Amino acid sequence: MNALSARTVDSVAAVEAAAWDACLPGEAECHAYYSACEATASASGVGLRMAAAIVEERGRVVAVAPLFRLSYRLDTPLQGRLRGLGEALFRRLPGLLTLKALCVGSPYAERCHLGFSPGLDAAGRAEALRLLIAALQRQAAAEGTQLVVWKDLAPAQEQEAAGPLAQAGFARLASLPVAVLDLPFRDEAGYLASLSAATRKDIRRKLAKAGAVRIEFRSDIAGLEAQIDALYESTRARSGLDYGDLEVLPPGYFAAVARALGERAVFVLYWIGPELAAFNLLLLEADRVVDKFLGMRYPLAREHNLYVVSWMANIRFCMARGIGLFQSGQTAYASKLRFGSRLVPSAIHVRHRSRPLQWALRRASPWLGFDRFDPDLAEGAGRKAA
Repeated sequence: MNALSARTVDSVAAVEAAAWDACLPGEAECHAYYSACEATASASGVGLRMAAAIVEERGRVVAVAPLFRLSYRLDTPLQGRLRGLGEALFRRLPGLLTLKALCVGSPYAERCHLGFSPGLDAAGRAEALRLLIAALQRQAAAEGTQLVVWKDLAPAQEQEAAGPLAQAGFARLASLPVAVLDLPFRDEAGYLASLSAATRKDIRRKLAKAGAVRIEFRSDIAGLEAQIDALYESTRARSGLDYGDLEVLPPGYFAAVARALGERAVFVLYWIGPELAAFNLLLLEADRVVDKFLGMRYPLAREHNLYVVSWMANIRFCMARGIGLFQSGQTAYASKLRFGSRLVPSAIHVRHRSRPLQWALRRASPWLGFDRFDPDLAEGAGRKAA
């Protein structure tokens, strides 16, 4: 294990694609995906700067993780009516509420893609993780960064990393859970039978009233890039949630992902006559479909019940391919729970370089979780978390 060493590199693209993907086998959000995100973010000049961390064994990459840097507003978790309070505080105290952060993970993924070579045993993974934690702390000190953040660790990842992170002084905050739907059903009728009678009736009624909707599946979006960008931005602006730079996509994101992933990225397009009324971006894996982003044109989408239409189109898409898991993200929990999804917890671990401020952060962390301020979760949806 003494042969292991950890360091940061300037970009994901600086890491050999085969080595990266060997540490994260089967992931649609792979080296090509992150390289595309990195290139579009860099070209657009958005506030996020992407990079990567690696662990090597005698020059061979055995662990990887994407990184990003941003100026983080401490009021970011506040949503709904509390958002106004955060804005008022920020106007008065912008310097105190904004901190430089070095983050493990990505704003363009719902999970922290921390990956290890299959050749590492448990002891090797533990040592690689310890070295990564230490290397990132050194990097933050060299840059004068106040916060080091491990973003959106899944339960299995957190089980492995929680001990070393706690030993290094990190505090834990709950992040937004990820909605997933298990699909062990033989057909659409079996799926609908698993829902409540009221939900089945509502879905059937809305599908019947949807009108003439033409659904198209394609991986090449040439000529539609501007429309898709605009649909995403208009939907994000209407959501009522605002996570700042953590939810802003760089211009050209969808076109870049389409080029990078080819047939692993599927755009589901919903047409009303000649007008593009909605789209879904789906990422395909062997046993999972990831619903990345949804964009709709209002009021057209509401008039044709396109949320329900798109949900059922995605369920049929999964079933037709024998895929048993549909992951639909970190928003709109009320509808997703009603349609049979479960919530998988997610965690953030954070450390301030100032010991007194880290002491305060640790004690305040139970009240600072993102899940406490999401409107759907605050109304009790979070009690159904898996």
